[in-house]
Amino acid sequence: MAEPTLHIGRKISKIRELKGMKQEALAVELGISQQAVSKIEQSAEVEDAALEKIAKILGVTPEAVKNFSEEAVVNYFNTFNDNSTNNGAVYAFNSTFNPIDKLIEVYEENKKLYEQLLKSEREKVEILKNKN
Repeated sequence: MAEPTLHIGRKISKIRELKGMKQEALAVELGISQQAVSKIEQSAEVEDAALEKIAKILGVTPEAVKNFSEEAVVNYFNTFNDNSTNNGAVYAFNSTFNPIDKLIEVYEENKKLYEQLLKSEREKVEILKNKN
């Protein structure tokens, strides 16, 4: 059984929310009910085939979903909102690692996620342009 920190359903939910997508919209894209999406988001584990479909719709890779971290997102945005040297979000960890190394790692992970989300949105815009 997966550890709570690996709860794939919650990660799907958070990424969907960050994209501003409602459960209903994800359900339509997947061809399932909103209740089924809700059930997926409450599940600690999601089958690989389903995760692949969901990730594609969200414009990310399955690995990006698996590696998603709310702490990483908070830290990433705090780098823009707090330029002080005593950034609480970075030093709040009881850590045995270098906070600067961790910050760079988090930045790189989220940069990839952002680029994937941006690419997905651009593709959607092109599809909508071509429909007209």
